[in-house]
Amino acid sequence: MTLILAIPSKGRLQEQTLDYLAAAGLSMQQSRGARDYTASLAGVDGVTMSLLSAAEIADDLIAGKIHFGITGEDLLAERSAGNRVHSVERLGFGCANVIVAVPRAWIDVSTMADLDDVAASFHTRHHRKLRVATKYVTLARNFFASHGIADYRIVESLGATEGAPASGTAEAIVDITTTGATLTANDLKILDDGVILESQAALTASRRADWNAQARAAAGALLERLEARATAKASQILRLERNNHTQAAIKNLVTSYGAKILSDPQAPEAAILVPEKNLTSAIAHLRQASPQTAIATEKPNQVFAGDSRFYASLAAALA
Repeated sequence: MTLILAIPSKGRLQEQTLDYLAAAGLSMQQSRGARDYTASLAGVDGVTMSLLSAAEIADDLIAGKIHFGITGEDLLAERSAGNRVHSVERLGFGCANVIVAVPRAWIDVSTMADLDDVAASFHTRHHRKLRVATKYVTLARNFFASHGIADYRIVESLGATEGAPASGTAEAIVDITTTGATLTANDLKILDDGVILESQAALTASRRADWNAQARAAAGALLERLEARATAKASQILRLERNNHTQAAIKNLVTSYGAKILSDPQAPEAAILVPEKNLTSAIAHLRQASPQTAIATEKPNQVFAGDSRFYASLAAALA
């Protein structure tokens, strides 16, 4: 059995996913054209790609029908995926928040505690519970319960959730938003503490899939390529002369700044991989040790550095 990687079948999320794979030197090959919903992954052997909707990917990960999938964390959370899946890497695109929003005219309602008060008084005045429209039934119920709110009822939304208060089908909503522009256009506001989930696309593994030897070997090769790109994105390479002044400072970068020495210890030039977040401090440390030594920075494209932590975390999750 080959390893199955599912990606979104269309739209912006598919474009971003293909860009993510391309940055690691991987590309989708569709032998029967753009309408084909299966493909191969050029760059790694033994991987079959499946093109599905984001919701189908979440369902198939939970069911164990696919090994890896790229889909939104909100969809997995709504389905209570829990320990049935393993998050390999958050990808930094497809970002959106699942939120609680109410009409902007509710000027005295800005927190979940305020909404609790409104729900109680609403029930007393109207002899029915305050309605909350949403497609995220599980997330909404769990979030409202965490704030001690029980005097409401869910109205499952099948269309544009943000239009529910204006149409009179609900008083409040739980929905997903990126910029908040649609909420503003519908005269809604997000509660100050009403962010339920900050979601983004994630490379996720199914713990229920058939992880035979062939699938694990393909997973190891795939994750090594993806991790090489992730490491490169988060790093810079410093190059400088190795001399009596810089020798001790270079060694200290490993222990104090999370650096990795890429060059031979005896080479006259040192090449040091430094986390981007520590770059300024690392350069200052080297400059302090040897102000006259020139330092060059280089942005790597891919960095293969030892055993894959991506695969190690997957193996631990499957154990």
